[in-house]
Amino acid sequence: MIIDKQLFNVKGRKYIVRSAIKEDASDLSQLRVQVDGETENMDREKGEAFIDGVGFEQIIETDTESEKNLFLVAEIEDRIVGFSRCAGNDLKRFSHKVEFGVCVLKKYWGYGIGNNLLKESLSWADSNGIKKVTLNVLETNEKAINLYERYGFEIEGVLKNDRIHSDNEFYNTVIMGRFNK
Repeated sequence: MIIDKQLFNVKGRKYIVRSAIKEDASDLSQLRVQVDGETENMDREKGEAFIDGVGFEQIIETDTESEKNLFLVAEIEDRIVGFSRCAGNDLKRFSHKVEFGVCVLKKYWGYGIGNNLLKESLSWADSNGIKKVTLNVLETNEKAINLYERYGFEIEGVLKNDRIHSDNEFYNTVIMGRFNK
């Protein structure tokens, strides 16, 4: 699905949130690898489950054509600095919901980029009959959990000892959902 481009100015930083296009594919591939290496909040370590430009082109094409998917990018001065996806499911029993994921380059944290990607995604979901948005978040990412709660997400469960990080410690994954009647 495609949304209209939105302009934001947060703390003097101007950026655009818009739908991803095929020309973004190579940049998205590089961005994903970089973000995975900047934080342990993501599911992957740097370079794991690599998606090349062709792979991102396919994802963008699928998401653009699907009424149940949304792929957004955040752009500052013609550079993609973050992205989010809502991925739906074609199975009838799950057709009412999408799963949300987001990532932003660490250099651009604090400018509301993740917040605005989420806000635009929820607006799209609410306008398109999506009843539930789900997500997974690392238990130690309190900033993200607080953001999601402000937008009506509730903790639905915890996957205990779900992941192991570079410190060889186990961490829990928090499952959150937002239901829109």
